[in-house]
Amino acid sequence: MEMADAALYVAILSEIGLVALAVTTNLNINFLRKPSSESDVIAKCKLIKVGKSLIIGDVNLYSDGFPEPVAHAVGTYAIPPSRKANS
Repeated sequence: MEMADAALYVAILSEIGLVALAVTTNLNINFLRKPSSESDVIAKCKLIKVGKSLIIGDVNLYSDGFPEPVAHAVGTYAIPPSRKANS
């Protein structure tokens, strides 16, 4: 879950720039299968909606070398008012 949240944070900051106090407001995760203990976990993230107040993203987590995801997360980040004023 921490990896999904971090992936979203990096994707969001790469989209809107360095913004202090951009915070997770919601993170839902479904654990789909046990990851391989011999492989790294890889996160693939995409932003679904970039709004003025909220940004929503989607994250799939994989065991490196395996095609099926081990978890799927959807998260929402709140953007602070100082960022909204500059939009």
